[in-house]
Amino acid sequence: MTPRLFTFFLIALGLTACQGAADSGSNQKPMNVLYIMADDLAYQAISAYGSDISKLAPTPNIDRIAQNGARMDAVYCTNSICGPSRSSILTGKFSHENGFYKNVDGGDFDGSQLTFPKIFQANGYETAVIGKWHLGTEPTGFDYSKVLINWGGQGTYFKPVFCVNGTDTVTEYRRHSTQVIEDDCIDWLSQRDGDKPFMLLYQFKAPHRDWRPDSMYHDLFTDFDFPVPETFDDDYAGRLAASENMMEIENHLNRRDMKQEPPAGLETRRDSMRWLSYGDQGQFWTPNDTLQGEELKHWKYQTYIKDYLRCVAGVDRAIGRVLDYLEESGLDENTLVVYTSDQGFYLGEHGWFDKRWMYEESFKMPFVIQCPGVIEPGSTSDAMAMNVDFAPTLLDFAGLDVPDEMQGESFKSALDGGGVAPRSSVYYHYYEYPKWHKVQPHYGIRTDRFKLMHFYYSMDEWELYDMEADPLEMNNLYAEADPELVATLKAELDSIRRLYGDDGSLEQMKLMTDTVIQRVYTEPSKAK
Repeated sequence: MTPRLFTFFLIALGLTACQGAADSGSNQKPMNVLYIMADDLAYQAISAYGSDISKLAPTPNIDRIAQNGARMDAVYCTNSICGPSRSSILTGKFSHENGFYKNVDGGDFDGSQLTFPKIFQANGYETAVIGKWHLGTEPTGFDYSKVLINWGGQGTYFKPVFCVNGTDTVTEYRRHSTQVIEDDCIDWLSQRDGDKPFMLLYQFKAPHRDWRPDSMYHDLFTDFDFPVPETFDDDYAGRLAASENMMEIENHLNRRDMKQEPPAGLETRRDSMRWLSYGDQGQFWTPNDTLQGEELKHWKYQTYIKDYLRCVAGVDRAIGRVLDYLEESGLDENTLVVYTSDQGFYLGEHGWFDKRWMYEESFKMPFVIQCPGVIEPGSTSDAMAMNVDFAPTLLDFAGLDVPDEMQGESFKSALDGGGVAPRSSVYYHYYEYPKWHKVQPHYGIRTDRFKLMHFYYSMDEWELYDMEADPLEMNNLYAEADPELVATLKAELDSIRRLYGDDGSLEQMKLMTDTVIQRVYTEPSKAK
């Protein structure tokens, strides 16, 4: 049997098993599923999580989901970067198993794999994905897809290009990308087959870099400045890998990020792009000679954080509109609604923007969920979970069997009063280096109290944090910690690596970072 036929056999077997499970519970009305995901929307930017920043820039509609259901406080990303996180969410498998572990030189997502949308589709659900996809290959497992394809699959805030059902290419010339995705979501819901349950992925580009809000938000936050985080001026003492980063607000935001306009006289588009990207590699620049030092750093931060949060405001509005639609149509009574992001993000903590690290702000994901009659409104959960658990959890809520090949575990029991999620620790592994931000590849484990990390590519550095005593992760305890504690954590780390089949040698892991996998996907050259 060829590998392709064997893969098809496994998928068919898994879908058949799930179909049988759904048929056995056919007396119950199927649960609709609305999965909402933004890009790089940090938990600190959501007012349900109570940060100082979010108090000044509230998100009332994302908060509605938490108020109608639960806020989860210990959900973590297994590989904090866009494409790999999305792959783990779809497949319920870690990056080394689903094959998409890097954005740069990591190829494209293998769409022939078993994913949770395919299981919903096989069980009679009408399935759709609208918005950001960023996996290269055409979406599979969906009756309808309309996904961003320009700018390398990132999409753009203005003049975004979408591919519809893998064939038709459409450019939007008037509306901001958030509003296009918002309108398309409502259109699909209103035109779908009402005799079938639905499973919809509603996914935004915002607030991904370079943070260009809709014009309706340009005046938002203009009458005050946001406070800087406590770790804004971190000097990275005791953390070698962190000290080598290239994602500092002070040194690595470029002119495009800061909405500068290229000067007149540049001859080509390439010249303009080069001018706008100046600053990426740490080159010094200032908008005027009088803005220097700490004043320049704070100007960059305020410009960044305000545009970021203006983009968040657009996402929150779009979420509010679909929640209103569900309530007005009566669908809210039988629809599971999830809001999350593809990973966390830095809003100035440690002086940073972007993600990638196992430090808390990029490692921890926002996750709020409502399910009428199942989840107690206004509840919270500190049960530990990972993004590989999302697929099993959505299937579990819908009463569908979870395939054995999924490495994640359902955390439904932590939300429905049935008990607690089974995890005592969560696992992380990041592979990409040096692009884009020179974040050293590393892996690690987090328990409810401690976090242990190993940076291994061009250094051999361990870091250990007591998350109760040092939640800001400023004091690396590894060199001075009790040897018995270190040994216990390393043993648990080794155990979880073996459990998930990610226990290769350092040489093998370095090879994964060095391996260049060419992309199959090519962006359409013409738009209709």
